[in-house]
Amino acid sequence: MKFAVVPEHIRDLQPYKAGKTLQEVLDVYKPERIAKLASNENRMGCSPAALKAAQDTFGQIMNYPDPSSRALRAEIAKMHGIKPENVIAGNGSEGVMSLITRTFFKDTDQALTAAGTFIGFWVLINSRGVKLVKVPLTQNYAFDLQALADAITEETRVVYLANPNNPTGTYFTKQEFEWFMTQVPEHVLVIMDEAYYEYAKDEPNYPDSMRYRMDNVITLRTFSKGYGLAGFRVGYGMAHEDLIGNLMKVKLPFEPGSPSQAAALAALRDTEFIERSVELVLRGKERLYAFLDKKGMNYVKSASNSVMMVFDNENDAAHFTDKMLERGVVLRHLPAFGIPEGVRITIGLEEDMTQFEWAFEQVVK
Repeated sequence: MKFAVVPEHIRDLQPYKAGKTLQEVLDVYKPERIAKLASNENRMGCSPAALKAAQDTFGQIMNYPDPSSRALRAEIAKMHGIKPENVIAGNGSEGVMSLITRTFFKDTDQALTAAGTFIGFWVLINSRGVKLVKVPLTQNYAFDLQALADAITEETRVVYLANPNNPTGTYFTKQEFEWFMTQVPEHVLVIMDEAYYEYAKDEPNYPDSMRYRMDNVITLRTFSKGYGLAGFRVGYGMAHEDLIGNLMKVKLPFEPGSPSQAAALAALRDTEFIERSVELVLRGKERLYAFLDKKGMNYVKSASNSVMMVFDNENDAAHFTDKMLERGVVLRHLPAFGIPEGVRITIGLEEDMTQFEWAFEQVVK
């Protein structure tokens, strides 16, 4: 039945579909062990200090959380040498992205991004009912900043850039970013999604957008990746205080929750844990590169915590993903991202990568 009250752009909306949960894999395939390498989570877990901080809030769980996340925003501001008024917290960086789509668009506006990036942004824009323009990635699966600059029009309100990109792991350089921003008119807001910043910040020539302090740039970051707090759903945005002030008007009053705020604050202060998380991923990527090189497989080198394998066609990629799943290795096939020949592999613990190699040997003869 089609209800007349439901707008057409919602009826036709394709929702975001996450990777399979551990329980789904256990129910269907019953493997002895699961290596969950599909969702770019931190397989190390989270900081023990973050877990304790969350648990310490349970005695006050009957009370609403701080509606403006004052302590967390103050700590983030201190880290970056900015004011708390330049920071907003939300339910993951995608929560802040949702605020942006609800705050800054008029019905005649357009959004611009790549055809091969984070699906969540596409879903949010389509749910808002404004036009979404997608520019193809380069042949190397990177954002084509030249093509994006050429696609900006008077109707363009927001440009979404993911650096590094999800799911490809590619990144654009300081020079490329600086040139691109000279092509962006003042009326256009640029979202810099830096969800994988902790893994990419030491890459040669990586542009940390917070070093530029541009008035029309909103930087998004998250605690779901390097900090291992995906289940708590905490992210934040940093921008000019006028932009943040308007986002705060639209924000739901009590997000994130008290345990989430406390865990995120403790995670920020545990610098040793984040350093170990990054080191694990760096070692795991080098191990995976060496293995795939030995097997003659195509892949894209990555600045994030995952690596994208590239197959000859969609059928080969789907077959590989399905057969690995039967052996308890959960990977992400990427047709929904517009890359049907791609399969994304999250870097896991050493035992996860060992299981990946064992299953690969069984599947690829």
